[in-house]
Amino acid sequence: MIDEKTLEQLKSHLELRKKELEKELAGFAQKNADDDWQTRYPNTSGEENLEEEADEVEEYENLLPVERALETKLKDIDSALEKIKKGIYGKCENCDQEIPLDRLKIFPEARICNECNKKTAP
Repeated sequence: MIDEKTLEQLKSHLELRKKELEKELAGFAQKNADDDWQTRYPNTSGEENLEEEADEVEEYENLLPVERALETKLKDIDSALEKIKKGIYGKCENCDQEIPLDRLKIFPEARICNECNKKTAP
């Protein structure tokens, strides 16, 4: 069981990380009403240098997987914060055992314990 002080520290860390991720996403993407992010597509008018426009489109394509990865992290953090609110934070989603505190301190948005993580690792 996680004591209140440690839980508050983990919650603060999650909230800070959430703000950092949202700031990073806002640098190249726009948040929609349903909390989904969309990478901004370059405004190509056809009047600019074609090479420049091609570079902008390539950059857009390179940012798409970054957007997906950051969104996934953000959703994991939101899930962890919701679990804290509900009082179910720190339980493995697979086996319902306690996630070790050492794991939560390193990876506070962890959804599964070390043993279940080993089973799913490639």
